Amino acid sequence: MRPEIAVLDIQGQYRVYTEFYRADAAEKTIILVNGSMSTTASFAQTVKNLYPEFNVVCYDQPYAGKSKAHNLHEKMLTKEIEGQILLELIDHFAAEHVLSFSFGGAATLVALAQRPRRIEKAVISSFSPVVNAHMLDYLERGVDYLGSRDGNRVGDLVNSTIGKHLPSLFKRFNYRHVSSLAEHEYGQMHFHISDVLNSDRQCYLNAAKKINVPVLFMNGEWDEYTAAADAKLFAGHVQHSTFSTLQATGHFLDMEHKAACRDSRNALLGFLKPAQHESRPRYQYVQDHHALAI
Repeated sequence: MRPEIAVLDIQGQYRVYTEFYRADAAEKTIILVNGSMSTTASFAQTVKNLYPEFNVVCYDQPYAGKSKAHNLHEKMLTKEIEGQILLELIDHFAAEHVLSFSFGGAATLVALAQRPRRIEKAVISSFSPVVNAHMLDYLERGVDYLGSRDGNRVGDLVNSTIGKHLPSLFKRFNYRHVSSLAEHEYGQMHFHISDVLNSDRQCYLNAAKKINVPVLFMNGEWDEYTAAADAKLFAGHVQHSTFSTLQATGHFLDMEHKAACRDSRNALLGFLKPAQHESRPRYQYVQDHHALAI
């Protein structure tokens, strides 16, 4: 399963590295939106769960992964800019579905609020409109460590909080990845977290009110940071919303263990392809070395 790789120009301002997994029999295309500090590699398991039922698109934000070498990093990207990039990619790949993970939900909500004509369904995973006490502690410590560019402490923070249910191998590679980011990446993450701490948190619910397609909100039972109960606040704002809580798993869902991988796949296909969804689906659990996101 080799993707078609391209670096796309977005309105002459950004260059975005993309991977397109084309499935000959697939009728629909889904685009995946990374969490903060993560790259296309973090979706290795999700791609396995969705392909070949769908054509699957992954991409790196301009400041991250294989996109960063193609950009100048002269200014920080807001969630609105990231939402516009997503809209451009939806049009380019003619995607009918979008799936976001963690902080990628912020840009995805912004994009969905524009009511892109191609999108039929969306999945928002490991995201909540609430900054609860656990998340507030995580963000406040994160903005402190990022502000001082202390990658080692950021790595320890991620593994001891949102990543605490990950396998030990993932934690080791997470630490290696996040402790060696480029200067501008720490700056971008500091910007993102500061925005969350200082902005009107009602903005996510305001964006949700404008969404006119069915949305599945998927959270882990053990996730204290983007809790399933908090995510259900979207029910009063997204007209066609459904919710799935994956049992015995935390923030990273399908990356944490085989049962979570199976349950994630069942939830995704049950929502995206209910008529064709198999009662006992095939799946392959893979261990990837860049599982990091917030």
